[in-house]
Amino acid sequence: MGRKKISLIGGGQIGGNLALIAAQKELGDVVIYDIPNAEGMIKGKALDISQLTPLDGYDATITGSSNPEDIKDSDVVIITAGIPRKPGMNREDLLKINIKIIKDVANNVKKYAPGAFVIVLSNPLDAIVYSFYKVSGLSKNKVIGMAGVLDSTRFKAFLAMESGYSTQDINCMVLGGHGDTMVPITRLATIGGIPANEIISQDKLDAIVERTRFGGGELVKLFGNGSAYYTPAASAIEMAESYLKDKKRVLPCAALCEGEFDVDGYFIGVPTVIGSNGIEKILEFKLLDSEKEELNNTLEAVKKTVQETGL
Repeated sequence: MGRKKISLIGGGQIGGNLALIAAQKELGDVVIYDIPNAEGMIKGKALDISQLTPLDGYDATITGSSNPEDIKDSDVVIITAGIPRKPGMNREDLLKINIKIIKDVANNVKKYAPGAFVIVLSNPLDAIVYSFYKVSGLSKNKVIGMAGVLDSTRFKAFLAMESGYSTQDINCMVLGGHGDTMVPITRLATIGGIPANEIISQDKLDAIVERTRFGGGELVKLFGNGSAYYTPAASAIEMAESYLKDKKRVLPCAALCEGEFDVDGYFIGVPTVIGSNGIEKILEFKLLDSEKEELNNTLEAVKKTVQETGL
């Protein structure tokens, strides 16, 4: 059998944290891949993490490479390649630059790792994952976008901060596109199984929804140069782990909908079951009219960005 192989395309802040968490969870051997002029930096990160493994006794081989052939036969490929947002930039501003990069990545994955489960993080997420799917020709159950896990995790964190109760006991879900039109479903948010709206006032909940929607932007402003990296990395690993260990987690992810929630032909955040076959199922549930309307808004935003890809 041997160990599983996880390739990380893009060795920036998220890439480095992905490598670290994958090693700590012993999910497999890790290859950090990036362009030739970043080769020293990714080799350095790989070596630094390799030197950390004896401290806690993790067994994983971590390497850095700028040769695409080194992603050969990966079980999982996680893509963070592209430029991050800078203050004043929206996710769409990134599209022109990041679409060129993703086409390149898609061709390399198709050539060297056609059997991989591919998790895309690059922004604007919904359009980039769509582009990867179109260019790579991989099957729809093997291509997924990481957004909902991150957005839901932020939503949980804010609910925990507001209520003062354990993050462990908070459950909630964010659907839709990964942008300012995302749809946090407040009526399904629970704290220890109790509806959150019985514990937190409506105006506070509304404020939390807003903060969740603009959670990425809040961090971009604070950092001043770059965007979030710890939580996006942990969110992607949660998805990879569900695939590698066949856990059947139900996670909000950008999956290709073909009629679910009345969405057809677009990647959008929906409750997704991830197991050893990749996306095994999209779980549908009845939406209120107001939620349907919000999902429709987010779909329009996604369609607009996808059209700009020209794919």
